[in-house]
Amino acid sequence: MLRNDAQSYGVVTILFHWIIALIFIGQMLLGYLMVRTSDFALQFNLFQWHKSFGFMILALSGLRVLWRMANPRPRDPDGMGYLERLAAHVAHGLLYLALFLVPLTGWAIASSSPLQIPTYAFNLIVIPPLPLAISDQAEAFWTVSHAYLAYLSAFVATAHMLAALHHHFWKKDAVLLRMLGWYSTAHDRQHAEQLRSAPKDVQS
Repeated sequence: MLRNDAQSYGVVTILFHWIIALIFIGQMLLGYLMVRTSDFALQFNLFQWHKSFGFMILALSGLRVLWRMANPRPRDPDGMGYLERLAAHVAHGLLYLALFLVPLTGWAIASSSPLQIPTYAFNLIVIPPLPLAISDQAEAFWTVSHAYLAYLSAFVATAHMLAALHHHFWKKDAVLLRMLGWYSTAHDRQHAEQLRSAPKDVQS
């Protein structure tokens, strides 16, 4: 199933979710390593890879939003209260914003730096700078903004992950399963078990 339905996510949405999530985790690790190495050549390469994957997140997020507009998300599971639904929607909104703001502020760092080092996406495509003021002060502003947004994104993503685990292990609903693509299988198995355990006159 490529598209979302009322109960679960389709393959395209699931792929967008996990590919972007894995790249995001990798970006956090790259961001940590690239400012702590004393090897200048290695640091330069790590910066270029970090920027390349940042542009990939930006492109994938744009495609994901377009797909989301054509494929409304499944309805919330039964049993979720108003505050729980509100918190989930706010977290999703913040994560979507972060997927654009974090790469854009990273792009702004490279664009405003007096060094004006060219950005090559995966050593293939030259990415032009944004039309921003070039100065040490501007670079510092965007660097701080990028860092704080990345930390905030990591916090919200961690809360999002813990909430999914809470739903799976504590509430035992389908929130996590449907983003893993296992909801239909688990739902069909549960339905079959209910039929087997039901009295024969009910099954008939």
